[in-house]
Amino acid sequence: QVDAVRVYVNSSSENLQYPVLFVVRQQKGVLSWQVPLIFRGLYQRTYNYQEVSRTLCPSEPTSETGPSDQIIFVDVSSMAPFNIAYELLVTRLENFQLETNKAFNFTASPSQPQYFLYKFPQDVDSVIIKVVSDAVYPCSVVSVQDIVCPVYDLDHNVEFNGVYQSMTKQAAITVQRKDFPGEQFFVVFVIKPEDYACGGSVPSSIHGNVNRTWNLQRMKNLQVTIVPSIKKSVYVQAMFFSFLSFLSFYLGSVVVAFVHYISTDTKLTVPFGSVSIAGSGIMTSSHPITASTPEGSSYGAIDESGSSGGHQLSSPERGPPAGSDTDSSVEEESDFDTMPEIESDKNVIRTKVFLYLSDLSRKDRRIVSKKYKIYFWNIITIAVFYALPVIQLVITYQTVVNVTGNQDICYYNFLCAHPLGVLSAFNNILSNVGHMLLGFLFLLIVLRRDILHRRAMEMKDVYTLDYGIPKHFGLFYAMGIALMMEGVLSACYHVCPNYSNFQFDTSFMYMIAGLCMLKLYQTRHPDINASAYSAYASFAVVICLAVLGVVFGKNDMWFWVIFSMIHVLASLALSTQIYYMGRFKIDGPDSDLGIFRRAAMVLYTDCIQQCSRPMYMDRMVLLIVGNLVNWSFAIFGLVYRPRDFASYILGIFICNLLLYLAFYIIMKLRSSEKLLPIPLFCIVATAVVWAAALYFFFQTLSSWEETPAESREKNRPCILLGFFDDHDIWHFLSAAALFFSFLVLLTLDDDLDAVRRDKIPVF
Repeated sequence: QVDAVRVYVNSSSENLQYPVLFVVRQQKGVLSWQVPLIFRGLYQRTYNYQEVSRTLCPSEPTSETGPSDQIIFVDVSSMAPFNIAYELLVTRLENFQLETNKAFNFTASPSQPQYFLYKFPQDVDSVIIKVVSDAVYPCSVVSVQDIVCPVYDLDHNVEFNGVYQSMTKQAAITVQRKDFPGEQFFVVFVIKPEDYACGGSVPSSIHGNVNRTWNLQRMKNLQVTIVPSIKKSVYVQAMFFSFLSFLSFYLGSVVVAFVHYISTDTKLTVPFGSVSIAGSGIMTSSHPITASTPEGSSYGAIDESGSSGGHQLSSPERGPPAGSDTDSSVEEESDFDTMPEIESDKNVIRTKVFLYLSDLSRKDRRIVSKKYKIYFWNIITIAVFYALPVIQLVITYQTVVNVTGNQDICYYNFLCAHPLGVLSAFNNILSNVGHMLLGFLFLLIVLRRDILHRRAMEMKDVYTLDYGIPKHFGLFYAMGIALMMEGVLSACYHVCPNYSNFQFDTSFMYMIAGLCMLKLYQTRHPDINASAYSAYASFAVVICLAVLGVVFGKNDMWFWVIFSMIHVLASLALSTQIYYMGRFKIDGPDSDLGIFRRAAMVLYTDCIQQCSRPMYMDRMVLLIVGNLVNWSFAIFGLVYRPRDFASYILGIFICNLLLYLAFYIIMKLRSSEKLLPIPLFCIVATAVVWAAALYFFFQTLSSWEETPAESREKNRPCILLGFFDDHDIWHFLSAAALFFSFLVLLTLDDDLDAVRRDKIPVF
C-alpha cells in the first residue's frame, strides 16, 4: 500500500501584495504555492482562493529499505510588515490507491485538485477510466500521468504531461499497460477556474469582481471507476465478424449466379422460347431472327408495321457490327450528334408529347458508351487525388494526439474507443470495411454483366441492340468506386473526427446520391444525360457549399439567404432542362432583347395557352412535387438554420433521390411494366436495411459542433460484441443498404430486355 500525505492551508488575508508562501520539501521534490492562490482566465481575469489543499508526491517503500517514516519540511513565509494568521493541516490519505471495478467518490475545486494512484492487476492489459458527475459545471480536466514528481495538478500545468481531456458530466480514457513501464499511473482531477472550455459562458470583459475570493464556490463532486477493457481475443472476433458478415454477400451472389446459370442452361433446350443470359440483364424475345435482319442493325428504333402510337421510324444510322465494340482512339466524344439530319431533328423528336426510348437512344452506341466510361475514369482520378492528402492529414492528426496527449482534438465515443497500434479508435475504422468489400462486389457484378453483354454482341444478336434498356455500364462502375471510396474516406475521418475534416466523411456520399440520380435518369434518357465533366463540377460546387455552410452557417444570416436563393434557382434551372429534355434555350436572333422575347414566348405558349393541361403532364407532376420539396428545404434552412449543415445538404440529396426513385417505380408500374423477383427483393431489402441504418445513425454518440466536453456527454458503451457502438452498426447497415440500392438500379428494368425500344415509354 502506497502512503500519501495531503496538506491543507488557509489564510484569512486577502492582500495580494503580501501573500503567504508555502514551500514543502520532500526527499525527492519540492512543492510550493501561495495564499491567496491566483488563477487567470480569459481577458486576464483573476480568481483568488484563500483555501488551498495539495497532495504531496507519495513515496513507495522499496524492497531494500522496507517501510520507513517520511520526513517533510513545510516552510511558511511572508514579506508582509504585519502579522498574518494562517491554518496548516497535514493528513494521511486513506484511499489514495484506486481499485479495479470499485467506484470512488470525492470532491475537488480549482485550489484543491485531487489525484490518485492505480496499479495494473496481473491479468489486465488495458483499462478504461470512467469519470462521472451529476453537475455539468464547473468545467474539469481528467489527466493520466506517469509516476513522476512533481505531479502537474493545477489548471496552468495539467496539460504538460500525460493524456488529458476536458469534462462536464462524463469522461473516459482508455489506458494500456504497455504505455507505462512501471505498470502504474496517476489519475489527476483538476477543476478549471472558468467554464468557457467546456461550452460555458465566456467572460465579457476584464471588468468585474477582479479581486473576488472564490474559495468553495466551484466545488465539484466526482466519481471515478476503473474497469478492465476488452481482451485481445475480442479484437480477433470483431475482425472475423466484420469480414465474414460481408463475405456472406459474396457467397449469396455466387449462389444467385449459379441459379441463373442453371436456369439459363435449362431454357436453352426449349425451342422457340425466350433465351435469357444469366445475370446480364439481356433477354432475347421469342421472335424468330430471320436472315433478312441486317447485322449492323440500327441502335435506334426498329420499324414494325401495325404498331400503335408509340411507333417510330428507325434511325437511318447504322451502327458498327456488333463484334466491333472496341474503344478506338478515333472515336472521341464530341458535342456534335452523330445522327443523320434526315427525319432526326432533336428539337422535333424530343419535344413530342409522347416519347419512347427509341427517340432518346439514337446516337452511336460506341460514342455514348465512351461518354459514360468517362464517369468511371474521372472518379478514379478524383479518388486518388482526394484520398492521398486526406490520408496524410489524418496520420498527422493521430500523431499530434499521441504526442501531445490532448484527447480534445478528436471527437471519439470514448466509452467505446478501442485502440490498436497508433490508432485510438480502431473499431470505428474497422466498421467501414463493408463499404469497401461491397463496393468491390458490386464492381464484380457489373463486370460480369458487362462481359456477358459483350459476348452477346459478339454473337451478333440484333436484340441486344434494339431491345431493352441500352447497356451502358460506365455509371455503374463509377458508383462501385464511389462506394469503396466512401469506406476509405469514412475510415480516414474516424481516425480523428473533428471540425476540420468532416467533409471527408460526406463528400462521396454526395457523389453517390448524385450518381444514382444520374443513372436513374440515364436509363431512359441515354442520349441527353449530363456529361461526366459537368456532373463532377456540380459535385465540387456542392462540396464547396458544404464547407462554407459549416464555417459560416451557424450564425450568419447572409449565408443562408444566398444559399437558399442558389438552391431555389438551381431547382428551377434543372427543372426547366428536365421538362424540355435539354432543348430549352434562351437566345435571340438580334440583340439582348431577344432573350426576353424568347422567355416571354415560352411562358405564353406553355403556361397561358396550355395552362389547363401541361404538354408533359407526368414530368410536370414530378417537377412540381420536386420543387415543393426543395423549396421546403430552402425555407426550413432559412428559418431554423440547422447546425449540422453537412447532413442538411445530404438530406436534400437523399430526399430528391428517393422522390425520383418513387416516381420512376410508380410510372413503371403505371406503364404495365413488371418488377421481377430480384429487383423486388432488392427494393424490400433496401427499405428495411435503410430504416434500421437510419435508426442507428440518429443515435448521436458525439458531435464536433460542440465542445469536446459537451460531446462526451453523448458517449455510450459498446452494444455489439463489446467492440462496436451504434455508429459502427450504422456503418455496417449503411454499406449493405447502399449495396442493395445499387442492385435496385442495376436490375430494375430487367423485365424490359425483351421489349422493343419503340414500345418503352420515357418518363
